[in-house]
Amino acid sequence: MFFRASLFGAFGASKRWLATNPDGSVRPLRTTDFYKAGGITGFIAAFTEGPIDFYKSQIQVQIIRSKSDPNYVPPYTKVSQCVKATIRESGFKGPFQGLSATILRNTPANAVYLGTFEVLKGVAARKLGCKSNAELPAWAVLSSAGLGGIAYWLVIFPVDVIKSSMQTDSIIKSKRRFPNMSTAAKLLWAEGGVKRFYKGFTPCLIRAAPANGAMLFTVDKVTNWLNRE
Repeated sequence: MFFRASLFGAFGASKRWLATNPDGSVRPLRTTDFYKAGGITGFIAAFTEGPIDFYKSQIQVQIIRSKSDPNYVPPYTKVSQCVKATIRESGFKGPFQGLSATILRNTPANAVYLGTFEVLKGVAARKLGCKSNAELPAWAVLSSAGLGGIAYWLVIFPVDVIKSSMQTDSIIKSKRRFPNMSTAAKLLWAEGGVKRFYKGFTPCLIRAAPANGAMLFTVDKVTNWLNRE
């Protein structure tokens, strides 16, 4: 919830900033502006998404290991325990393990994701003769959102695999297998070449259209409703 709020809050602020001229007047956003706003949003949101993804990934790894090995004793089974362990080990930098990969993923991915969504809405509005994007029928918004979600994963899936590998790695620096992005990329390549970077790609892509379609459609409608108030 907090991450989504920061994501769409940053996107709205970025669009307003790009639409404001130096003299304070406002101009219509150009096509490239939507992609710029998405990139800015992705960079900012990485700092909220990073820690959330990190803790989620750490707990998931412990659950998977416990199920696969009955003799394995997880160092933590609750988020609160994981938070204490990471801060004790690495201070307040702990939750940002894998941040470089998160930024590298989020910046171009959200540029494509949110930019494509806004641009496709504009195209649909012109084709359908709508006076504004707010008049678009539900199917047009859902289609734009779904295609934006697919574009997101097409652009950055290999980087996401690197990010996930770094975030699920040990919180103890001396025991980490993936201390940085370049090492992670080399080791993952050694595990299976190009295919290793697309493990889980198909189900992710299948989920992208409906999940993002529903989310962006809801955000779009709520935003339009609030702007009318």
